[in-house]
Amino acid sequence: MTSPHRSESALVILGAGNAEYRAYGLQHISAAYPVILLDATPPAWTKAYTATQITTDLDDPEATAAALNRIGSQYRIGGVMTYTENHVELAARLAEGLGLPGANPAAVAACRDKALTRRRLAEAGIPSAQSYTADSEQEAVRYAGMIGYPIVVKPRALGGSFGVRRVDTEAELRAAYQAAAQCTAPGLTGPSGVLIEEYLGGPEISVECLVQGPGEVSIAAVTRKELGPEPAFEEVGHSVDADDELLHDKDVRAMTTQALQAVGITHGAMHVEMRLTSNGPRIIEINARLGGDLIPHLVHLATGINLPRAAADLAMGQAPDITATRHRAAAIRFLYPHIAGRLEGAGSTFVSPWLERLVWHHRPGAILTPPPHSTLIDRIAHLVVTGRDRTTCHRYLNTAAALTTVQIRPTAAQTVPPAA
Repeated sequence: MTSPHRSESALVILGAGNAEYRAYGLQHISAAYPVILLDATPPAWTKAYTATQITTDLDDPEATAAALNRIGSQYRIGGVMTYTENHVELAARLAEGLGLPGANPAAVAACRDKALTRRRLAEAGIPSAQSYTADSEQEAVRYAGMIGYPIVVKPRALGGSFGVRRVDTEAELRAAYQAAAQCTAPGLTGPSGVLIEEYLGGPEISVECLVQGPGEVSIAAVTRKELGPEPAFEEVGHSVDADDELLHDKDVRAMTTQALQAVGITHGAMHVEMRLTSNGPRIIEINARLGGDLIPHLVHLATGINLPRAAADLAMGQAPDITATRHRAAAIRFLYPHIAGRLEGAGSTFVSPWLERLVWHHRPGAILTPPPHSTLIDRIAHLVVTGRDRTTCHRYLNTAAALTTVQIRPTAAQTVPPAA
């Protein structure tokens, strides 16, 4: 007997993520396609947005493939995708194995491996940072001497700015190398090694785009990033303006397309990070997925373009609609502790039509670390606002943030690592 579920193609999604950052995307996707969620522990909040949930170890490719085979007897699978960095390579391999639309797995691997990204860019003559992979502290010192200080030290295959540090001296380099070599990020694994890179000054942006064939890159939005204090590179906010002048910048557009071609990406939603240096844009990273930190939500609020839906369309072999229907701006800010200690309380009674959301991440009792030694785990809350342009949004964020209250009790026993 044929399963009734096979009458409509379903979309397999690997990994749910957390509700604060991912629920909006899953909601948009599930409005268009039946969703089959594969996760080690499917969260309860995903039930409203999924046709079924399969418990499987996504770190075990064979177990995941076997789970997909079992699903195939009940559902007609039309696509496989993920919006999390942890599973982009697995999603590409599974899609290829099933003969479904998707990025070339080798190209996705080239995005995940920052050393390989730099190599591919260099071979194609695409400007990025001068970079070397160090497997020892001695190698790191030697490469830093070749490049010249300041230097950026980063793990080869992590994300979320974990372990990334600017250093200005050899002593700082040695400490940062050891921290990066030992650094871990939740759910992320990859090749070992630490990158020793040229420091690129200037504002940081990301280009949110869709690739529908070789060289067929459609830019949906440009995200302006707000970074915390160096020597860290923690992202403390983002803004998207539908009328951003960078959307018409020939160098930014050319750099995006050429960088994607260099790593071999010909399909999918992409999040390309670059710095606007005094010598022009330079590639920082290429991510084979939607941007995190609610960036696609900002794009939707500002432009009307639904990136989660567009990414799902691509995965299902459908042409995405990326027509802008709004000309607004939206921005997000992450609230971090001002001192290291235990969160005693937090709150806000502020409301406004332009405050789209205020979401608290921690309950009292959490131990938190302030920038520049923090990670995204230390974010206390995030605020999202909308306005006519990004300047207005920044003013709104300042107003809303000033009207929140956070109480932190310093913990004398807590120490802050020198290069976390």
